[in-house]
Amino acid sequence: MDARLEPYRTLVSFLGEALGPDYEVVLHDLTSEEGTIAAIVNNNISGRTEGAPLSNMALRFIHGKVYEKQPYVAGYQGASQAKGRLRSSTMFIKDGSELVGMLCINFDAAKYSRMAQELLSLCGAHQEPGPTLGVENFVSSLPDAVQAAITDVTGSAGLPPDRLTMDEKIRIVEDLQQAGIFYMKGAVSEVAAQLGSSEATIYRYLSKLKD
Repeated sequence: MDARLEPYRTLVSFLGEALGPDYEVVLHDLTSEEGTIAAIVNNNISGRTEGAPLSNMALRFIHGKVYEKQPYVAGYQGASQAKGRLRSSTMFIKDGSELVGMLCINFDAAKYSRMAQELLSLCGAHQEPGPTLGVENFVSSLPDAVQAAITDVTGSAGLPPDRLTMDEKIRIVEDLQQAGIFYMKGAVSEVAAQLGSSEATIYRYLSKLKD
């Protein structure tokens, strides 16, 4: 892990213990090519471990250079296969203008949401959904990350590769590019495999998008 991030490893442990088991705390090292998890506590919430890849939302933050406009993003929606809906926040760690890491906190609010809904139902009230950035999907491997991104484009049912037209594949590649998926090492190969195309074809699609 980059030496500039070492102080944050202790912070991850501290926050995890201070906030309690309903809070997962994650440190991403963005100085490595993969941008993988360098430290994590209370990982039962997302099921990830050290070395797991960036989420789709983290990639979107990087691709959109959100870190240049604000120091953090708080209170957006995450999703875990293990725990369901989460409340997530990300702080950008910079050295000057360089983004070197991200400190993320994912809160498993399920039991508190149930309690709140029960209380609101007692008084005949309900909560209106607030604004959202979309859902952050947490994955533990590159294939899962690519599949989650493709599913985000094609819908939960998905589409078999042999039923996709070239225009549809180009649209999927464009959306994956905007989501930042191609910042992940090996993403072109994995996208090609999952779309039933060659790597050369995916590179050609990406080239078309730059024209």
